[in-house]
Amino acid sequence: MPQINRQFVLASLPQGAVTPGNFRLVETPLADGEIRVRNHYLSLDPYMRGRMNDSKSYAPPQPLDEVMIGGTVGEVVASKNRKFAVGDKVLAMFGWQEYGTSNGAGVQKVDDTHVPLSAYLGAVGMPGVTGGGTG
Repeated sequence: MPQINRQFVLASLPQGAVTPGNFRLVETPLADGEIRVRNHYLSLDPYMRGRMNDSKSYAPPQPLDEVMIGGTVGEVVASKNRKFAVGDKVLAMFGWQEYGTSNGAGVQKVDDTHVPLSAYLGAVGMPGVTGGGTG
């Protein structure tokens, strides 16, 4: 298993449109935890742009030089937690990085047998649930 984690951090606050120059790819040692998840998909949601401003908002601003916040779906690749087995597919808020580690808090198992894993960041995930009407 690799010992390096690749992460995208917010390098600078955007002035106008967000550009690739506002981010930096860094490599860090993998953190220890009860579970390690290899993220397969990272979310890119409208709320993230507001968090890249240094102004008052309903959510705190994204700190510079820290992993860009965001939802992830991936596969458990190592586990010391009896609630998660290697191979489990999970939804979490690990941010824009290749691997996430956790004690299990905030990590939710998902079933990708009938729904594509990526859909948990869209239609059957937070954007789909919050974007739905009153029916």
